[in-house]
Amino acid sequence: MQPKSRKSIFKVICSGRMIAALLMGFSCGLPLLLTITVLQAWMQKEGVDLTVIGLMALVGLPYTLKFLWAPFLDRYTLPFLGRRRGWLLIAQIFLFFSIIGLGLTDPNPDYGGHPWMVVFAALLVTFFSASQDIVVDAYRREDLPDEELGLGSSLYINGYRVGMLLASGGGLILADHISFSMVYLIMAVCMLPGVLTTFFVSEPEIAAGTPETLKEAVLYPLIDYFSRKSALWILAFILFYKIGDTMASTMSIPFYLDTGFSKTEIGAVVKLFGFWATITGSLIGGILMLRQGIYRSLWVFGLLQAISTAGFAMLARIGHSIPALSAVIAFENLSSGMGTAAYVAFMASITNKKFTATQYALLSSLMGVPRVLVSAPTGFFAKSLGWENFFIFCTLIAIPGMLLLLKFASWNSSNTSETYK
Repeated sequence: MQPKSRKSIFKVICSGRMIAALLMGFSCGLPLLLTITVLQAWMQKEGVDLTVIGLMALVGLPYTLKFLWAPFLDRYTLPFLGRRRGWLLIAQIFLFFSIIGLGLTDPNPDYGGHPWMVVFAALLVTFFSASQDIVVDAYRREDLPDEELGLGSSLYINGYRVGMLLASGGGLILADHISFSMVYLIMAVCMLPGVLTTFFVSEPEIAAGTPETLKEAVLYPLIDYFSRKSALWILAFILFYKIGDTMASTMSIPFYLDTGFSKTEIGAVVKLFGFWATITGSLIGGILMLRQGIYRSLWVFGLLQAISTAGFAMLARIGHSIPALSAVIAFENLSSGMGTAAYVAFMASITNKKFTATQYALLSSLMGVPRVLVSAPTGFFAKSLGWENFFIFCTLIAIPGMLLLLKFASWNSSNTSETYK
């Protein structure tokens, strides 16, 4: 792939495809925290038992299990709007009404409420939200050329984060002034830009050889993937590429508090300043991928991620220092934003357009495994090693993920289509 000129890069950034990726990301990010942060705040306010509030995390299972019904969306095409937009519109309409329905429930059993109705409504929200994710991921892969996947993924991620911020931050601020039912109604209305996007974008071209039966839609994506060279190495890479970054992030808040930073300092520097640093990093990463490709970006951004994790070890030695915290957060969030953009773009690029929905759903579910399993023992490691040594350990554990790139993505690899051969 030839590096793009500044003029052509600007043209790509302002294209309808990129605007669609941004708006679709916003629509996918908005519902996520409506069944987590906002719902927890509502239940806490209504005096629901903390055990019940904790168990409500299980309504998020559809996000993890979405690969189970992704083949259905690959196999069948609705008689309107096409293979992807038809299902996307259905998911968005049902999600719109599910969010309103969740707002109409009452979590407090002491005042005639029915907690099981809250659970049912929340499950509907997560199911249709996860279904929207499946179709949007497939649409983005099929709509964008390989060389634009990096930038498209970065804009999708940024839209996703803005949607999450609106739902959690905006939702909680609104809840101080209006009822939670009205908050959910407003959030449902905020889904309408995504619905309009679905109407106005064009349907991607259907690849030849798409599944003709449900059995083919289930089996062929697996056969296709595991018939490639380096298939297992790629799976290992997906598991390990961000493992050090994930482990460090899991224990970041306890680390800041132990180091003597106040909650106000953490909120201002880590959450607010860090949010925009991540957004900027993701955008920079997307633009750089237009010039240097996904493979080289995985190398460069992965190295930057490891170095940024080492920055926490330096902060542990320095101690309480707002300038040092700001520098570490800026570098860490910039590099994490770039690394995530390349990581998501890579996963999209290795899917076969015949079965995009199923393969990407499987890979993205696999991506979530380290976040759950590897994060669990981080508290033990931090307690045993001490903060400085813990972050050094997190830096070193990122090395295997980088070395796995040697198995399928040399520095001179021109594009990910080589992975299929």
